[in-house]
Amino acid sequence: MQDNKPLQKRKKIVVIGGGTGVFTVLSGLRKYPVDLTAVVSMADDGGSTGVLREEFGILPPGDIRRALVALSHSDRILCDLFNYRFQEGGLRGHTFGNIMLTAFERMTGSFEEAVARAAQVLNVKGTVLPVTLDHVRLCAKLEDGTVVRGETNIDIPKHDGRLKIVQAWLEPAGLLNKKARAALLAADLIVIGPGDLYTSIVPNLLVKGMRSALKRSRAPKMYVVNVMTKWGETHGFSAMDFVNVVERYAGRRILDHIVVNTAKPSRQQMRFYEKEQSQFIEASSLPPKSVSTLGDFLRGRGFVRHDPDRLARAIMALV
Repeated sequence: MQDNKPLQKRKKIVVIGGGTGVFTVLSGLRKYPVDLTAVVSMADDGGSTGVLREEFGILPPGDIRRALVALSHSDRILCDLFNYRFQEGGLRGHTFGNIMLTAFERMTGSFEEAVARAAQVLNVKGTVLPVTLDHVRLCAKLEDGTVVRGETNIDIPKHDGRLKIVQAWLEPAGLLNKKARAALLAADLIVIGPGDLYTSIVPNLLVKGMRSALKRSRAPKMYVVNVMTKWGETHGFSAMDFVNVVERYAGRRILDHIVVNTAKPSRQQMRFYEKEQSQFIEASSLPPKSVSTLGDFLRGRGFVRHDPDRLARAIMALV
């Protein structure tokens, strides 16, 4: 007997972020039968990425590379090669993947096409999109009036890291990538974070057109709060402080669901972070309009970060 039931459509999840945060979310969600799209920050200007931006004038490849590796279904050795960082010579500090993306950009004349070619090499299941195709620079104003220019100068502060950031912007503002906008409007769920608040999350929200796209999208918007604060960005922040900053730039009351870790790291894990002047983020009062998921989302060992599988389960529960 023929089954005439229509095939269930795969849910579309869009993840907004950068750095290790977007890698963590994608690594967990890739195990589920969903269509994944990563919308990635284009503000990075440090390390290998910064040198390639300066010398070749390309868009920053670092966060794109991480997202591609997270969604790769190739052999582990190919992913390791893509992440390999040279330790000596003229290539010291550069990763193989960043150089490959630069080469593809030169061959095709398009950064978007370069990302697509790299996705083919890595057998990526999903889509990785730059949030903007414009060359932008992240800037921030501190509470003492100081203006800091450049993502790396915010990420690794030369100023007093206790000073709060009171305003962030992009120079120039940059326009939302049309493909990213289409993905947001077609999404069944939008996940923001985790990741460094002002250097991985906010740069996406500052792009012209992002705020209106989030407002227009009918998908629930979930924000994953970080586990630890960051010196120079979020020193002394509570979970509610993170939410307030995201909604300042993404839109008031835009968040429908907030995920907060409540499991405290071990004393041994915290030793490194004490040297970095980072603190555990306490779950404080959260917006009454949103639904909050509180629980243990920590990795069992190593750096204090979200466990990809535990986080993915919480996200899929909403889907």
